[in-house]
Amino acid sequence: METMEQSVREIFSAAIKAVDPDHAVRKHLGRIRAAYREGGFSRLMVMGFGKAAVPMARALEDELGGMITSGVVVTKYGHNTGPGLDKLRVLEAGHPLPDHNGLHATEQILALAGTADERTLAVVLISGGGSALFVSPCPGISLAEKQETTALLLRAGADIRELNAVRKHLSRVKGGRLAEFLYPAGTVSLILSDVMGDPLDVIASGPTSPDPTTFADAVRILDKYALSAGVPPAVARYLEQGARGRTPETPKETSLIFRKVENVIIGTNRLALAAAKTAAEALGIRSEVLSAEISGEAAEAGRRLAAMALSAQRAGGHGPVCLISGGETTVTVTGSGTGGRNMELALAFASEIKGVPGITLLSAGTDGTDGPTDATGAVVDGMTAVRAREQGLDPGAYLRNNDSYSFFRKTGGLLVTGPTGTNVMDIQILVIE
Repeated sequence: METMEQSVREIFSAAIKAVDPDHAVRKHLGRIRAAYREGGFSRLMVMGFGKAAVPMARALEDELGGMITSGVVVTKYGHNTGPGLDKLRVLEAGHPLPDHNGLHATEQILALAGTADERTLAVVLISGGGSALFVSPCPGISLAEKQETTALLLRAGADIRELNAVRKHLSRVKGGRLAEFLYPAGTVSLILSDVMGDPLDVIASGPTSPDPTTFADAVRILDKYALSAGVPPAVARYLEQGARGRTPETPKETSLIFRKVENVIIGTNRLALAAAKTAAEALGIRSEVLSAEISGEAAEAGRRLAAMALSAQRAGGHGPVCLISGGETTVTVTGSGTGGRNMELALAFASEIKGVPGITLLSAGTDGTDGPTDATGAVVDGMTAVRAREQGLDPGAYLRNNDSYSFFRKTGGLLVTGPTGTNVMDIQILVIE
């Protein structure tokens, strides 16, 4: 009979398989063929950016290699796995903070986009991480200044919508501006969503989508986190000028360029959660999807899930139950440790259920990465905090220092899968006996 830890790992694997980017792209190839044929195009170019860019590109090349004339994709370091590509050039760059390799890769993509004309169909492959990997600061803003601004927002606890609203207005390519570069070519974007609610303008900062946010919004976000005086002066000055109408806005929904753009969501967190539910029930475990929009501080989310688990256990019932959730929490960093939002959530959860048997939680990033670590997340149960105390470790101290990775390295419980090739935010799988 499987242990509870084996069960949550198996359920997580099923969820990842359901959002495999190769399968997701292949399901939409008919759309690409039809667009190419009906549009009378004579050239097919491919460009992609994100943690899932390589498997997405491989699926496209496997099926449409004879049609593809050129292409460039950029992914995170270590995510260029599997067989090489013949028609498409693969580059690697930094995430979550952009680096010079990302700048170089973006220039390669823009050079390709600059050759597009009305007889060109551009297929754009977009996945989570694209905001950092596809990077080209506006004139007058250096990469270092944009890196600093991104880091300040991340440390302040800004959510992905806020972060991307600012990044779009510091970028030559985000917020619909890639669509501007490609026009008058036809564009079909295949998008693997890593944002709650799957808003096209937020995923990878919406490079081929109309941007509903404004320079004024970006300024308000900096004010909200008291960063107006903390960001580099060039950034603050550029955003203020934009808010006063002295810099052109990102393209909006009424722009004619979007008449030649089709944006298609091909994979979501909800799809992964549904697969997890099916897998749990195949193991004979009653299951329920709680939410695909878990957000807020990671530690608080962990405490809420722990309270829910304890309440469900007290209520009793016949056989085990599996509660499944997904989304993307944040961590406001106040300590000097190393960790990720899933490990932080799991550590807070473990502290709340200390000594209680029959409860196991897995919290992990679907991309195989949690924070700046080699871990995907963590698996905890009622004995996690007990074992830590036996080793002389204080879970609360590690939590306060945002040092969840070090905690789990010492006590066990790290989940390490390596890059999964996909990215649809995070998943929590909670099994209660």
